Order: sequence, then C-alpha cells, then structure tokens
Amino acid sequence: MRILEPHIHMYSRVTDDYDSLALAGCRICVEPAFWLGQPRTNVATFLDYFDAILEFECNRAANHGIDHYCTIALNPKEANDPRVADAVLEALPKYLQHPRCVAVGEIGFDSITPAEDKAFQHQVKLAAQYKLPVMVHTPHRDKRRGTERTIAIMKEMAFPPDRCIIDHSTEETTKSILDAGFFAGHTVYPKTKLSPERFANIVDEFGYERILVNSSADWGASDALSVPKCVLELRRRGHTEANIQKIVWDNPFSFYSKSGKIKFKENPTG
Repeated sequence: MRILEPHIHMYSRVTDDYDSLALAGCRICVEPAFWLGQPRTNVATFLDYFDAILEFECNRAANHGIDHYCTIALNPKEANDPRVADAVLEALPKYLQHPRCVAVGEIGFDSITPAEDKAFQHQVKLAAQYKLPVMVHTPHRDKRRGTERTIAIMKEMAFPPDRCIIDHSTEETTKSILDAGFFAGHTVYPKTKLSPERFANIVDEFGYERILVNSSADWGASDALSVPKCVLELRRRGHTEANIQKIVWDNPFSFYSKSGKIKFKENPTG
C-alpha cells in the first residue's frame, strides 16, 4: 500500500518516525505550517521556521526515502496577534513560490474572530495569485460554525472548491464539506479528534470521493502511524485495496498535484 500523508507536522517528531512511516509505505508527506504551542513575538521566528520545514525537514525525510513538501501560511491562532500577523502576511509570497510549497495553509479559524477572517481572505487571494490550492484548519471549538464560515468565504471569493481541503472534519461536518464540492480531510489522534474506527464509519457512510485522512502528529498526544492504522481498519471492514489506495494516495496526490510542483517517481534512484 502506497501512502501520501497529507498533513503531518514532522518538525515536532523524532527521526525514528520517518523510519516508521517509510516502513509503513509512506512515500510522500506534506507538512503544513502551524502554531508551535508558544506564541511567537517576532516575524523573524516565522521565517526561520518556514525555512526549516522547507529545507531541513525535506533533507531529513529524504534520508528515509520520503519526499517531503509543505504548505505555508499564517496560522489562524496567530492571525490574532498584531505583533506578527501583518508582517507574516507580507513575507508569504517568497515562500509560496518555493518549489516545495504545494499549498497555502493552514489557514482558517481558531476562535472565529474578525482578525482570523481578514487573514483567511488575504491568504485565499494569495493562493489564487500564485495558483496554489488551499488547506483550511477548522476550529476545535464550534467546528460547525467555522466550517460554515469557511464554505461561505470560499463561495464569496469564487475559489474553486476542488482546490481546497477543509481539514479536521468530523461526523458533524463531512457531509456539508462534500456537498459543497470540497475535499474533506480527517485527522486521527489516539485521544482526541477521530479514531480509526470513527474514520472508517465516515468512509462507510460517504465513500471515497474527495475523502482524505491524516495524523497531524504534532506536539501533543498523537501518532505518526494513524494513517496506516486506518488502512488496517478499512481492510478489516472489507474495503478493497483499490478503494483504500484512493483515500491514502490517489486523492491527496490529485489534490496537491494542482500546485504543479509535486512529483513522484516509482524508483527515485532509477
């Protein structure tokens, strides 16, 4: 089984996680820029972080046979911080043009504030300008309202829904995301968000079109092997290999290929 992990924060993981992912069949991973847990007080700390995930992490992944790409953005939580927000938005174009940047993200909502709304719309405009797809973070609190606002903004801005993942979806939001034509991303954590069983229930209900699953695997209690564990659960329920492959490879590869940057060779050394 070939896996493209569409949302994983390897910056927060040890090198052994790359080994484990490679052994489980992961050939490509995508690392979205995110909140690091501690508020950043200066734009330079964002820029150093963007450089780290676009350069150092790509090299670290390559040592294990994994092709590493990124999505770059001002994250929703820090969009509320006037010390950094405008300066980060101003700096983004340089990074969006990087050959390893395959989308604008994570953008979206944390507390659904006017500042988050402003940053969201600014970055959607950048995505259109640089011909990149968009990855949207939906809030952990008030997820339905954040998802509804996301869909409304994308419609107001006439951004093509098939160029947008609305991520961290759960049972309460997947239908509305799919009905509006977006890709629905689902995050599996060992203690919070979805379990492999809950994700499999969503697949049982909605099928395979525009469905993705990821581990996120950040600083908290998380599991870099959540996607392979979902593969095992789907197999247990009798889903075919082709349909499972659609979720864990075909769909994310199709989505990120819209950037014109993501590549794959069956034998990268050949």
